[in-house]
Amino acid sequence: MNEETKLSILLRIALATAFTCIAVKWMVDQLDPTKEKKKKAKQQAQALMTKLRIKTNLQLTEYELAIASNLVDPESIPVSWNDVAGLDSVVQELHDTLILPIKNKKQFPSQLLQPPKGILLHGPPGCGKTMVAKATAKEAGMRFINLDASTLTDKWYGESQKLATAVFSLAVKIQPCIIFIDEIDSLLRSRNSKDHEATAMVKALFMLHWDGLTTDNTKNGVVVLGATNRPQDVDHAILRRMPASFYIGLPGTEQRRQIAQTILKNERLAADVDLEELARLTEGFSGSDIRELCRTAAVYGMRDSLKSTTNDTHVEEWITMGNFVQAHGKLRESKVSCET
Repeated sequence: MNEETKLSILLRIALATAFTCIAVKWMVDQLDPTKEKKKKAKQQAQALMTKLRIKTNLQLTEYELAIASNLVDPESIPVSWNDVAGLDSVVQELHDTLILPIKNKKQFPSQLLQPPKGILLHGPPGCGKTMVAKATAKEAGMRFINLDASTLTDKWYGESQKLATAVFSLAVKIQPCIIFIDEIDSLLRSRNSKDHEATAMVKALFMLHWDGLTTDNTKNGVVVLGATNRPQDVDHAILRRMPASFYIGLPGTEQRRQIAQTILKNERLAADVDLEELARLTEGFSGSDIRELCRTAAVYGMRDSLKSTTNDTHVEEWITMGNFVQAHGKLRESKVSCET
């Protein structure tokens, strides 16, 4: 066999190998059910980064781009601290703990004045934890990653771990940044021997990179903000990394009055509506319960207004105290039915 023949055979083998690799990659891409989802996520991430004026020359990996699709534009958040009623003390403490140190970092460079690396909001459901987080994102002026737990799941071995790593590597590149994890107990619950290997590795990597940030006090611009109804289910190692904890419980009488006043500030109320009485009436209600009460009362008010008018009469919707009492009875009945 001469040299020319050998070269010809080697060339054919190389071409066949290259073609096979390309064909296999194409087949794997076609069989991947998340291909379109990943493509849209990358496009969404690039659009968000442009909108948020994040440097376009940042070298982001495909995993960081996948996480970047969870970025939120603070200007698009329709909630501010003015909309958070009845939680003045929590709002003030959160402002002093997180926002003041970030905004005055150059003026007060002390390491003791750095914001904590982790903040936990916990308490009963419907009491405003997520709303407080949204308002914090808007007021802080920091980049905000609303981390969806499903973003960290991938069917291919090792991909979830790379995505977990990308959460922190992206946050460092775009800092100052808040990583918000709603229902953090579902993602970072207490570890046990029955955990799947991939799940255990994701938790371990998450904590590893979290600690990696805390070791460098010169780059203290990333904060993990978690919210949960079940703090007892969160892994103790995670709780240790969230030294600042705020309990958001059921509102008291004055807090309920403030919540109702905020919800009803732009509504047409009858003269007999007494917010003090409404606050007493809603004992044991959460903020979301009070909102649902007001919504139901508005529906009853609209129904009564339509019944009392004819087709040629202008309808003026008034919500009366009777509508609130009726709505209260309905919600109380629903609560009892759910509990039994």
